[in-house]
Amino acid sequence: MLEIEVDTTDGYTLCRPVGELDAYTVSDFREALGQVATAPRLLIDLSNVPFMDSAGLGALIGGIRRTRESGGDVAVACGRPTLTRLLHTTGFDRIVPVEETVEAAAAILTAPPDA
Repeated sequence: MLEIEVDTTDGYTLCRPVGELDAYTVSDFREALGQVATAPRLLIDLSNVPFMDSAGLGALIGGIRRTRESGGDVAVACGRPTLTRLLHTTGFDRIVPVEETVEAAAAILTAPPDA
């Protein structure tokens, strides 16, 4: 079972899946990411995802691509060592910032652009 919380703050939109991201639940995640794809700043919090397979990773990459195509910025928060290792091994952390906490990821999204 996967639940997806979406919340909008002053600085960014937060998408927080809660549960396993796999072939059985990925359609809900993909749909939620599609609904927030036009957000100017999107933070995806994977802290409550104990497991993610290739289908979940593919949906995550697709959601990030759609947000970027709409001109948005994306950051990911993930404090789970197994998921962080997956994101590092696949090179995901080279295409989008991955931080250990929501606060650190939010700081990247809300930082003023370099002059």
